[in-house]
Amino acid sequence: MPARMMKAIRQHEFGGPDVLRYEDAPIPDVKAGEVRVRVHAVGLNPPDWYLRDGYKMLPPEWRPPVQFPVILGTDMSGVVEAVGDDVKDFSVGDAVYAMVRFPSGLAGDSRAYAEYVTVPASEVARKPAGIDHVHAAAVPMSLLTAWQFMIALGHDEPNPLQPSRHEPVPLKDRIVLVNGAAGGVGHFAVQIARWKGARVIATASGKNEAFLRDLGADEFIDYTRTNPEDVVRHVDLVIDAVGGPTTGRFLRTLKRGGALFPIFPLGFSGAEEAAKLGITVSATQVRSSGAQLAEIARVLDDGTIRVAIDSTFPLADARKAHERAAKGHIQGKIVLTVE
Repeated sequence: MPARMMKAIRQHEFGGPDVLRYEDAPIPDVKAGEVRVRVHAVGLNPPDWYLRDGYKMLPPEWRPPVQFPVILGTDMSGVVEAVGDDVKDFSVGDAVYAMVRFPSGLAGDSRAYAEYVTVPASEVARKPAGIDHVHAAAVPMSLLTAWQFMIALGHDEPNPLQPSRHEPVPLKDRIVLVNGAAGGVGHFAVQIARWKGARVIATASGKNEAFLRDLGADEFIDYTRTNPEDVVRHVDLVIDAVGGPTTGRFLRTLKRGGALFPIFPLGFSGAEEAAKLGITVSATQVRSSGAQLAEIARVLDDGTIRVAIDSTFPLADARKAHERAAKGHIQGKIVLTVE
């Protein structure tokens, strides 16, 4: 019996946005423990372009083997179309959202840039009723990242980059600096810190000031005019949503006993300086969690946390969406819509 087909974005080689092809692909079979979802929207995240270009940002020995063709994408919102025989918590017709198989699907096993995707039932949660599929698809990886860094880790998997388990720190009555505050993770980190009672300093380009103050930032620094590390002192926590080799510059902004959480920790070389200053530097790998997405749904429903959409593109225009991402200065999230 011939396979049922769907439209998907696939690539047959590593490269830039031009390798993304809108083409036919088999609809995946639903297995035990899974649901199959008819996708309505897909959220874009940095791992999408990391995989697209062959994980060039990772050391060669860390790059997962990839078998082509591959379908990118982890974040989606849609409607359950089929359930595995042993799945009891979801039914056909349920509106759901998820971060699919992350990080276990780093080699391309998440496959959300498609009309249909199968998802382990443990990674799925009911979509917040108060937001549409576009906004729900923008949530999973970015808000789970902020949540697992700042609220609750939600898993016991070891972190190969550090010997100690990542632990969120108290936020109430603390001063929190969020760098890269207008982006996907950043705009959620600002809202979490404010919700939990912190005073928030947001760093982004000047055009984002009104946006971030509306989300709850108490102070704003335009990094194109002022280096935050030159003017900020004695903060309790820095969430560096940019991360990478430059994250060490924020050590001087922290008080003794403070913490620096780089969302992208690769390249940090200031461990010795941090130890001398009495500063904890810690990171974690975001992991799929249907239970945490169910908890998150409540604060999305009641408006405690809002989702900002930078731009939307039809699934067929995934290449254009990746080109938009490459330009940077994203305010919130980029989303693909699936008709």
